[in-house]
Amino acid sequence: MNAKNPLSKQLLFGWLLLISTSLFAQTEKTSSFTFSAYMEMYYLYDLNKPINNERAPFIYSHNRHNEINLNLGLLKAAYTTQRLRANLAIAAGTYMSANYAAEPNVLKNLYEANAGVRITKEKQLWFDVGVLNSHLGFESAVSKDCWTLTRSMPADNSPYFETGAKLSYTTDNEQWFFNLLALNGWQRIKTVPGNSLISWGTQIQFKTSDKILLNYGNFVGTDKPDSARLIRVFHNLYGIFSLNKKLKLILGFDLGTEEKSKNGGGVNTWYAPIGIVQYQASEKWAIAARAEYYHDPSGVIVGTGTANGFQTFGYSMNIDYKLAKEFLLRLEARNLISRDPVFPTDGLPAKTDPFITGSFAISF
Repeated sequence: MNAKNPLSKQLLFGWLLLISTSLFAQTEKTSSFTFSAYMEMYYLYDLNKPINNERAPFIYSHNRHNEINLNLGLLKAAYTTQRLRANLAIAAGTYMSANYAAEPNVLKNLYEANAGVRITKEKQLWFDVGVLNSHLGFESAVSKDCWTLTRSMPADNSPYFETGAKLSYTTDNEQWFFNLLALNGWQRIKTVPGNSLISWGTQIQFKTSDKILLNYGNFVGTDKPDSARLIRVFHNLYGIFSLNKKLKLILGFDLGTEEKSKNGGGVNTWYAPIGIVQYQASEKWAIAARAEYYHDPSGVIVGTGTANGFQTFGYSMNIDYKLAKEFLLRLEARNLISRDPVFPTDGLPAKTDPFITGSFAISF
């Protein structure tokens, strides 16, 4: 291992932490190893019939047309004691191919790898380091944990994962959660070559009861080398509301800015509101409807090369059927409508993108 390589240093530090926590774990009276697996197969039919079955480059989850494919398959091992915790998960699928395309070699299949220590016995104050799930947004790559089958435009175009260190605290009554993070960048395992700046993130979450959860998270940093550094500031706000035993609502809003040039000259802005409502008809059946909008005229996140950039509205409806605790069948109809022709077809680009997706998820 080359000690002069920053990534090598990070991996070495991570392994040392894992080894030290494993040794310390021998003195723990109570410990728990858990192993889990998840697999989601899907079939998506895009009415635009894109060439080579490749959908728009700003769609990162369920992104293959007219194929029976694996969106995400993962194996995870977790270790937990009163003072220590560690997670390691490897994964494959079209989600991994799209979201980890910038990572080298074996890191392309590293879904999660982190270890943490509880700083005090009396309080829920933890320090974790490694490859972590993103602190931004209410959606994850694991579709069964989301109300909709496919991921929203705000989720697809903000970090799903992050690498760094975090200090988190949960109050004794579990109503408040605080998170402070030092990160390698915007959805990165390996830092962008030539970037010497650490990025930062914070998160505050408040639960009034089982019926209301409010969350604010942010990111401040850059995803470019020092020679072309542009500071990015991103805000993520959402609320989850249980209106009654069967009806739930999510409202979210993303807002971001990035410098226009290294020497100043103002900022480019993008924003994305979203709303999802879910109705749990029975223990086995659920339906959900979504409305979303993504406004990025300057192409900071979604570059289109068109006159108006990416200004796109979307709506969808899906129905879920739980065959058993471990098996979930889903069907979703969705349409995206953009101001400019940005969606690939078998001919000229289109302004609309209607598609239907079906999935079968297994977890154990």
